Amino acid sequence: MTRTDMGRAAERRDGLSGWSGRTIIAVVVAVFVLFFAIPIVWLLLATTKSARGLIVGNPFRPGGLGDLAANWDQLFGFQDGAVTAWVGNSALYALGALVITLVASIPAGYAMALTEFRFRRLLLVLTLIVMLIPNTALVLPIFLELNAAGLIGSPLSVILPMSFFPFGVYLTYIYFSTSVPRDLLAAARLDGCSEAQVFGRVALPLAAPIVALVAFFSFVQNWNNFFLPFVMLPSSEGYPIQVGLTSLLASTPAFNPSSAGAQSVQLPTLALATVVSVLPVLVVFLFSQRFLVAGMTAGGTKE
Repeated sequence: MTRTDMGRAAERRDGLSGWSGRTIIAVVVAVFVLFFAIPIVWLLLATTKSARGLIVGNPFRPGGLGDLAANWDQLFGFQDGAVTAWVGNSALYALGALVITLVASIPAGYAMALTEFRFRRLLLVLTLIVMLIPNTALVLPIFLELNAAGLIGSPLSVILPMSFFPFGVYLTYIYFSTSVPRDLLAAARLDGCSEAQVFGRVALPLAAPIVALVAFFSFVQNWNNFFLPFVMLPSSEGYPIQVGLTSLLASTPAFNPSSAGAQSVQLPTLALATVVSVLPVLVVFLFSQRFLVAGMTAGGTKE
């Protein structure tokens, strides 16, 4: 085969490879749009329509601000403002658990990464094992434990189990193991700093990206948690918004024909409730994405 023939064959292979790559990208984008983007667009547009317009109108034609305002009033007037209480409960549970998570997981990750003590390796192994256990598998023993302590139905029955976040401990361990120079900590000890001062004045300021990352993951998990508060809270007054959505669903005649009445909600109102339930997570993500990127890349290289 001549050099010219070899060049032509290489060009055909490169052209085929480029064509195949573009085809794969196009298929992936089409699947994403079909299964993710289109339902989200429909959901957002549904909040601006009346119940009749949602059924008989063009599914992708926007409604009006008047219908959106009516859906908003119906949503937050449901059961004398129950939705407002549910959103407040979600904030209480998520933020309360977040504070305890940061206070516990950041020092724990630091201790396992940069200090020596008995059973250190065993604790790390147990942390990894607990990360693999589904959260739903722990709900029943946690329920029995909290029931024995008389905490069922109280905010602590949700906040305390949510605060248990071994993934945050492992993230912090990885960061301190790879991104904080040990010589810097040793210099602080030589200057007379105690171990608590080394952590608070040197290590913790350097760990701001990973603190933000752990906080974000913890908040998202706590806000979206459904099964735990569903089991722990017998009264709807203490529901977070994710559990409260089940009450809205049961009060929607399209899903429960027996619910038709003064306290029933329509499909556009239910769609608005789902948007409201995810809006805080979206807002937190938009305002913290710079810190999240820094946290995700932290620990990628060893100092």
